[in-house]
Amino acid sequence: MNMGNKKTDDDMPDFSNVVSGASSKAAETKATYKMYTIVSGDSLSKIAKREYGNAKDWTKIFEANKDVIKDANKIYPGQKIKIPL
Repeated sequence: MNMGNKKTDDDMPDFSNVVSGASSKAAETKATYKMYTIVSGDSLSKIAKREYGNAKDWTKIFEANKDVIKDANKIYPGQKIKIPL
């Protein structure tokens, strides 16, 4: 029996103090918006007034949602939009 090649627990690396982590950009970035579902009676200016305190900030919401809102005057109940934080 060759005892010189036998590995023991003392010969093995100790990874007990290793902490996992993410290195992707997605994990590092924080959400810069919240999702909102349009309800009956909403307009972008009403949402802006409620969210930001100023109805004139509706353009922030419109700019963040150009992929789903083509006309700021044509939003509909059930539509999901992003509210920039």
